[in-house]
Amino acid sequence: MTYILNIETATKNCSVALAKDGVTIAVKEMAEQGYSHAEYLHVYIEAVLQEAGLTFKDLAAVAVSQGPGSYTGLRIGISAAKGLCFSLDIPLLAIDTLAVLALQASVGDGLIVPMIDARRMEVYSAVFNANHEKIRKVEAEIIDENSFSNTNETFYLVGDCQEKIKTVLTKDHFVFLPHVVFPSAKEMSSLSYEKFKNKDFVDVAYFEPYYLKDFLVTKSTK
Repeated sequence: MTYILNIETATKNCSVALAKDGVTIAVKEMAEQGYSHAEYLHVYIEAVLQEAGLTFKDLAAVAVSQGPGSYTGLRIGISAAKGLCFSLDIPLLAIDTLAVLALQASVGDGLIVPMIDARRMEVYSAVFNANHEKIRKVEAEIIDENSFSNTNETFYLVGDCQEKIKTVLTKDHFVFLPHVVFPSAKEMSSLSYEKFKNKDFVDVAYFEPYYLKDFLVTKSTK
């Protein structure tokens, strides 16, 4: 039996899931307006282990959402994952945040576009087919009325920026799924298990979050 701890902190959702052979057996998560990851993450980690009747020594690996997403959220999640892997001497698995988000959309046909809010009309996005296979790489892009205009295929849009995107993407072939807002660690279970079986590990010492854009510090006007 392979137990993997999955950590997802790329958005406002602080999410932890424990998986057995790729199937989620315990999950703890909460999405708040303010980022509460530093406060709740380790509490949730201990909670899912306790719920499953396991200890840290039972873990075969730790998987973490690599981004793109919130700079602060990613740093908190990845720092926790690295610390666990280092202290337990187990491998670290990095999971594409947008792939985790796309997995929550079950569609029969068309294309899935997971989006994470950046700022103004900019989003982090990718495109997946109905089988959840990535067919367009992750990009930081500004959404306007010409976005995704190269085909009339149905696009299913998910993520935390749907309300603002609705004002721009108004054609009938854009379908919004308001029940899919944040990536969740429970959707990481199958992805992390496949990476574990393929020994697709990342270096605990040198792995960095996938920010996609450089971190910019805005000077105070005061």
